Amino acid sequence: MRVGIIGAGNMGSAFARRLSAAGHDVVITNRDVEDARKVASAVGSKARAVPNEQLAENAEVVIAATPFPNQVDALRASGPLDGKTIVEISNPMTEDMSGLAVGLTTSAAEEVANAIRGARVVKAFNTVFAQVLGSPPPSGGAAKVQVFYAGDDDEAKRTVRSLIESMGFEAVDAGPLSNARYLEPLGMLNIYFGYVAKMGTDIAPAVRKVSQPEMGARADQTAREPARAERTTSRDPEDRPSAG
Repeated sequence: MRVGIIGAGNMGSAFARRLSAAGHDVVITNRDVEDARKVASAVGSKARAVPNEQLAENAEVVIAATPFPNQVDALRASGPLDGKTIVEISNPMTEDMSGLAVGLTTSAAEEVANAIRGARVVKAFNTVFAQVLGSPPPSGGAAKVQVFYAGDDDEAKRTVRSLIESMGFEAVDAGPLSNARYLEPLGMLNIYFGYVAKMGTDIAPAVRKVSQPEMGARADQTAREPARAERTTSRDPEDRPSAG
């Protein structure tokens, strides 16, 4: 797949490494194209830098790896986007990083979709730190990192799912694009765990399926507890330990 990346920072660089390692053809741009050239050179032959205005024409999928306030301008500068799949990855934090600048009634992904009409926006990767994104896929049967994705266009979602899985992640369908309103707070919570709670940036949230045997065991235990309590409280007085 031909993938365009806007942004040569930590996330953009991590995407370039992982996508190239997965066999995708990567084009990357940045406000300072020299920064993009440095990333492409470090990644190898599967990546190349292009000027901003040439990115969209060289890509089937465009990843907006810039801070939320810069995304719309950066996307518009990348060339015609009609029909393109855009992967919006941001957590729209306030300047002091104390919370989200948008939320509850909208999301960064929805704002981008409203501004870039004709493109097909899919929210994804906002719960994955750059350290995790840029690392090699797990080996030896280790659990894959989950990547949640949400969007309104089925074809675009299938494309993004394929991209996620090709990179060695587990893709989890999080529903329509409006559910980015929930994914972005989850991304903010992940940032809290990583930095404020000092868990580090080698973490990622996941949905864990509880097995039926485990649920059954818990139900049996719950059913036994009331019966045990009833037997204890209904003992005959003669059965109780003597007071003297």
